[in-house]
Amino acid sequence: MLHFKCLLFFILSLFVSAVQAKPPAVEVARALQQKYDRVTDFTADFTHVYEGGVLKKKASERGTVQIKKPGKMRWDYTAPEKKEFVSDAHKIYSYIPADKQVIISSVPSDDQATTAVLFLAGKGNLTRDFSVSYADSPSNDVTALRLDPRQKQRDYDWLILVVDKATLQIRGLTAADQQGGTSTFTFTNYRENTGLADKVFEFKIPRGTDVQYADSAR
Repeated sequence: MLHFKCLLFFILSLFVSAVQAKPPAVEVARALQQKYDRVTDFTADFTHVYEGGVLKKKASERGTVQIKKPGKMRWDYTAPEKKEFVSDAHKIYSYIPADKQVIISSVPSDDQATTAVLFLAGKGNLTRDFSVSYADSPSNDVTALRLDPRQKQRDYDWLILVVDKATLQIRGLTAADQQGGTSTFTFTNYRENTGLADKVFEFKIPRGTDVQYADSAR
């Protein structure tokens, strides 16, 4: 019985030590920001799942994403429907081949863009723009951070950022919208600093495509 009590005490001691050794969430966010500041570009495969909202629906899509700082992005959805969203840091092109239409809009200025977009584009700062706390992690090899924006955002209420514990590479991003829905991106095959060329973010309007301007992008 004495041996069992000693073993139980030892296990509890390890558990308490592990809890105490967990750094404050803001320190993890600061380390993540420092790492991300050194990333000039990244490429990944993604799965995008939307759940809930007013219509209580669930939809899943997948594709590839390429991002190059500052402000260049390319999201290529491959299934179930092909879609392209391309930013050359000046204009955003939203193209759905089935509709034969492209919508062109100006990239919002930093004071109009959401903080989530600014972070991915290399212009935001996690500890400056968010209150940071821990969220439940989906597995033991990742850390999940809840990000509550310090200023009200028009596109979301809060974010969950999931990063690899060992490398701090981004594994997932969840945004909760004001209609009660969540939009979750899960990233795999993540690659950093591969030297993406600027031409990757050039969008050529396909012949026969209707062009619509969403604002003063003309």
